Amino acid sequence: MSRKEMILAAFFYNPQGDHRLSWRHPNAPGQEIFDLAYYQKLVAEAERAKIDAVFIADHLGIWDNFESGVAHYANTRLEPITLVSALAAVTKHIGFMVTASTSYSEPYNIARTFASLDHISHGRIGWNVVTSALTEEARNFGLDGNIAHATRYDRAREFLDITKALWDSWEDGAVVIDKNTGYFADPQKVHYLNHQGDHFRVKGPLNVPRSPQGHPVIVQAGSSDAGKALAVAHADIQFAVIRSEQDGIAYRADMNERLARQGRSPDSFRLLPGILPVVASSQDEALDKQAALEALMIDRVSVDLLSSWAGVDLSAFPLDGPIPTLPDLESYDGWRTWLKLIQTESNKGLSIRQLARKIANTGSVPMVAGTARQIADQMEAWFVAGAADGFNLMFPLLPDDWVNFMRQVVPELQRRGLFRIEYDFGTLRDRLGLARPRNSFLA
Repeated sequence: MSRKEMILAAFFYNPQGDHRLSWRHPNAPGQEIFDLAYYQKLVAEAERAKIDAVFIADHLGIWDNFESGVAHYANTRLEPITLVSALAAVTKHIGFMVTASTSYSEPYNIARTFASLDHISHGRIGWNVVTSALTEEARNFGLDGNIAHATRYDRAREFLDITKALWDSWEDGAVVIDKNTGYFADPQKVHYLNHQGDHFRVKGPLNVPRSPQGHPVIVQAGSSDAGKALAVAHADIQFAVIRSEQDGIAYRADMNERLARQGRSPDSFRLLPGILPVVASSQDEALDKQAALEALMIDRVSVDLLSSWAGVDLSAFPLDGPIPTLPDLESYDGWRTWLKLIQTESNKGLSIRQLARKIANTGSVPMVAGTARQIADQMEAWFVAGAADGFNLMFPLLPDDWVNFMRQVVPELQRRGLFRIEYDFGTLRDRLGLARPRNSFLA
């Protein structure tokens, strides 16, 4: 990939949009969110625009830790690996970054699943590695609460070591299918792991040969110190929460220093901040569109979200009163990235209700609103300054904001020479300018 071209990933979390109550909007989809055709249309729009990949977020439960969110908060969704296996069959070029948890999975299953997807898609798969920080998720897997933060990341590091070794357990060219000699594979090129660690024991080898990319692209989204350490050790891409161009430049400098300590070059790592793009005929109209979405928010949903991120049941306090004492960041076993954000915002004198609505309506990433030219201006500024290698595009309302971006902003970026006009040949790794990993058994 030329440094002149930014990376664009089209993100969806809730199937109706990244605003948490976008499902209430008149233009939001209904029951079709459980049908393949809806997603096929979204991905077709993105593929026509030559977008690099679709990024699918996921949780392993309903978000209802403190108040019942089942009735109001639309975080029901299709299981993403199942969905992507279908979408890969009806697309040709676009990549897929698929979320799967290291907390409630096993390395062998994940290695096998993603290697299979990479074969089926001809090298278009990425794995968004998450450590699952919600109590609701833990309770679906026989636990009373979250796995401790340090344990989650220690498990994730071992999980990734094993998964990569399993992907390497078949060397390139190991499959010979020699009908004359009776050798299906070259035994010198198939390797056992015999791994015994603190969290896993895995014999290997994998029962899927090495995939087109060698390793599917590894994506990581945590911005805590532990998350950054995991990213520089294993990830090709980091999806980061960055609020300004200056923050992005400082964040990238920090990650470059961490990469250097791992013996990695900056070019081996891509930084994709999240943004909320809202396209309209003017910036005022874009802000009016966002305000209409924000008016759909329900207090019990926003307070539940804030409570979940803060690790405190805030519904037990007066909603128009101040934010109570929050947990210590360094000992918190939930999402430290979000707790840090809440701690910062709570110093601005907002009530529980005000902060809950602000967090629930705007999330954690900046909105980029206005005409196609204005949005392209802001994206270009970050990209040229080195604050981002591209962007994770988080659309408040689907399908409208998604379609508007693909049809209006992408052509503007293409006119400026900032984004491709046609897909290049090769795998997702090739298009992202990432080297194919050397097989660890050959080291």
